[in-house]
Amino acid sequence: MPGMKLIPTLRQLRYLVAVVERCHFGQAAAACNVSQSTLSASIQELEELLGASLLERTKRSVVPTALGRSIAERARGLLKGAEELMDVAQASRDPLSGPLHLGVIPTIGPFLLPRTLPKLRENFPKLQLYLREDQTARLLERLESGELDAVLLALPYALGDLEVMNLGEDPFSIVYPAGHEPAANIADENLLLLEDGHCLRDQALAACELEGARRNAGFNGTSLHTLAQMVANGLGVTLMPRMALDAGILRGLDVTVRPLTGAVPHRRIGLVWRRSSARTETFRALAEALREELKK
Repeated sequence: MPGMKLIPTLRQLRYLVAVVERCHFGQAAAACNVSQSTLSASIQELEELLGASLLERTKRSVVPTALGRSIAERARGLLKGAEELMDVAQASRDPLSGPLHLGVIPTIGPFLLPRTLPKLRENFPKLQLYLREDQTARLLERLESGELDAVLLALPYALGDLEVMNLGEDPFSIVYPAGHEPAANIADENLLLLEDGHCLRDQALAACELEGARRNAGFNGTSLHTLAQMVANGLGVTLMPRMALDAGILRGLDVTVRPLTGAVPHRRIGLVWRRSSARTETFRALAEALREELKK
């Protein structure tokens, strides 16, 4: 129509974001499932429309200009909004169907999901669940960017303005080598913990009020399975959540488990999602199903 202002298409913006994130035309084209020539031509059309250069091209590399980075950052928000429009339409048709990208932390995924996924498939046969395992901070970054729809994690954790649904408590027990009599005060033990970056490390210490405990800095574990092996080899004691114990993480190991005395220290399990998401009904139904499995 005469006088109508031309604006960038979502496809052009998606291609630009892909190149800015990868600084490589070939990788960006592969990520967008298009040919390199199609992607390059689309970005050139975007540059002509804007009347400015967005990328610096050489024979060996591509580098975003300052304007290119700025526009790509704004484009991410527009693309996220467009995806949420699709979510609104999907949710109106059938909230418990379609793809759902779920993040889960390593101290929950291997222990909870194997026994819950069959039930989830039975309850929600039209829901296509894609899983991403990573540490909490990186999962929340992907949630904020729209790469993930929801995250299954352990609390307490600083969540900002995210919606959260509590699924239940996961108590801690002390695990120590067979034949070893642990000290009355765990703070006097050589306490083995997960390495920095795992939220379970801080949650266990805080829940058990052990911030001052002596910790073997040379023997931090990369996973709960590693910690269990280290205890079995007499390197110290550790704190283990019930979820992992119920899943048989200590099976075959010469170790002893003892509940902690006093008020039962625990972490909380929660499902979080963006408040702006149109799939709240989906997440609440998923959370209720997970909560029922946790009770068992």
